[in-house]
Amino acid sequence: MPKVSVVMGAYNAGALAVLDRSIRSVLDQTMADLEFIICDDGSIDNTYARLEEYAKQDGRIRLLRHEQNRGLAVALDRCIGEAGGEYICRHDADDISAADRIEKQIRFLDEHSDIGFVGSNVVLYDANGPWGRRIFPERPQKKDFLFTMPFVHGALMFRREALESAGGYRTDKGVCRVEDYDLLMRLYAGGVRGANIQEFLYEFLEDEASHRRRKYKYRVNEARVRLRGFSDMGLMPWAAPYVVKPLVIGLLPWRLTDRLRDGRTVLRDAAGK
Repeated sequence: MPKVSVVMGAYNAGALAVLDRSIRSVLDQTMADLEFIICDDGSIDNTYARLEEYAKQDGRIRLLRHEQNRGLAVALDRCIGEAGGEYICRHDADDISAADRIEKQIRFLDEHSDIGFVGSNVVLYDANGPWGRRIFPERPQKKDFLFTMPFVHGALMFRREALESAGGYRTDKGVCRVEDYDLLMRLYAGGVRGANIQEFLYEFLEDEASHRRRKYKYRVNEARVRLRGFSDMGLMPWAAPYVVKPLVIGLLPWRLTDRLRDGRTVLRDAAGK
């Protein structure tokens, strides 16, 4: 069996200009002992046909398919159920991994038995290229979940047993678009801890279109997930003001919200890049 299983959900990704780079960034990793499990989640465009072309070129790709769109959490749970790797690595269809990302994350987990999952700092990009960076705490604590999630979902690698300890992703509509926040808070509530490698190992799409997809109803979901997660982590009642934070932030222009991320976003101009 492979050392690591990379799991991806794809929905109407056929038109993504970055899809080729995204998939190649996984297949061209310095760590070649991997399987790449991709679930087409009921796409109505040419996504599945494009994925089939990639699968013909590289036998490490395994394709799954839903006839109807069922949501990212369902797609990922299905991928994980099919995965044989010791480690489960996330990747999104519109993001790009550094060539040595997987190798470095495996080495980190092999060397830190107390850590259940690991992410990294990320480069932010849009159609014009990289425009900023996001820096996360090296060893996030429970309090770091208050203002914003201290990890990027697509940049994470999990120990299989850590995911199993939390029962995987919740798939009900109440966690739609915040299934990652829900999962990680449940892991922390159960005693599993994560870390972030202090290198930029992942390029994350952050543009106006991605913010438009974050409808206000998903902000409501986040508030509910926060209330439950903060309670389970023993942060209530003093964390109550942070429960309503997504409802307030959802009313602000998205470029302003990127400047309110607890000082962890370094803009291009400020970074001199």
